Amino acid sequence: MQASLAPDGLGLKVFDCYRPRQAVADFATWARDPADTRMKAAYYPRTDKADLFRLGYIAERSSHSRGSTVDLTLVRSADGVELDMGTPFDLFDPSSATDFPGVSPIQSRNRHRLRDAMIRAGFVPYAQEWWHFTLKGEPYTDTAFDRPVR
Repeated sequence: MQASLAPDGLGLKVFDCYRPRQAVADFATWARDPADTRMKAAYYPRTDKADLFRLGYIAERSSHSRGSTVDLTLVRSADGVELDMGTPFDLFDPSSATDFPGVSPIQSRNRHRLRDAMIRAGFVPYAQEWWHFTLKGEPYTDTAFDRPVR
C-alpha cells in the first residue's frame, strides 16, 4: 500500500488500528454519560452526545476489536505533513463523511485519493468517516479480541 503511494510522494499515517474490546466498552461508557462533555469541542462540537450511537459514530461492538479496521490518513512523504482532509480525524460530524459536499475540491480529492487507494488494497470504506477502513473478507467477523496494548 505504502509503495503504491510513493510515486506521488505520499505515505500513510495510522491513527488507530486494533482496539481491545475493553477500550470499546470504555468508549461506550463515556458516550452514555451525558454529564461528561470535556471532549465536546474537540470531537463532537455540532453533534448531540446522546446521538453518537444512533448516528454510527460510536458502537457497542467495533471492527477495530477484530483487528480488521484501521483509521488513517495520507501524508507527504518528504515531511510527514498530513494532507488536508477538511476535518480532523475522529470528528463526529456529518462533515467527516467522505462525500460531504461542503469540503473544498482539494479536500474532496484528498479524501477520494485515500479511499481509492484503500479500496485497491482490499479495504472497504466507512462512508461516514473518511479515515475508517475495514479489510474486505476480514477473517474474524465474530471475534472481539481483548488483548491489552502496551
